[in-house]
Amino acid sequence: MSQHRIGLGEDTHRTAAGGPLVLGGIEIPHDHHLAGHSDADVLLHALTDALLGALALPDIGALFPNTVEENRGRASVDFLKAAYAKVQELGYELVNADCVIAAQVPKLSPYKDAMRHSIAGMLGVSPLSIGIKAKTGEEVGPVGRCEAIEARAVVLLEKTSK
Repeated sequence: MSQHRIGLGEDTHRTAAGGPLVLGGIEIPHDHHLAGHSDADVLLHALTDALLGALALPDIGALFPNTVEENRGRASVDFLKAAYAKVQELGYELVNADCVIAAQVPKLSPYKDAMRHSIAGMLGVSPLSIGIKAKTGEEVGPVGRCEAIEARAVVLLEKTSK
């Protein structure tokens, strides 16, 4: 395999009444949360799939199916850490991740730095290796109508051993 690998991940979850909202491993005060079998952290799910996809590994749904009871309500940090452990077992390390979250509300700009630091801590990398951008849905589609929140992540991995 190449010394460098790129992975892309994306995820969407419906919103549901009642907070808080969990994104990037942090709680954001909001009157809605994301609905899902796990804690539905759409950003960590996209990042998990990007890491797995970079090395052509099975996706998050194959590794942590929503049909397994032990995954109900599970923290998405578990998924991310397990995916990154697989990456490291294959001799790769994260160079950087670039992430985009699309949410009409709440405004996420005040939380981007906390999310960067949270994710960096989960992966044991510098916060400078994690980029996060927040976009709105411009009142178009499920995101714009506040029905869903979406996230996309791109990662660059570099071979370090093996």
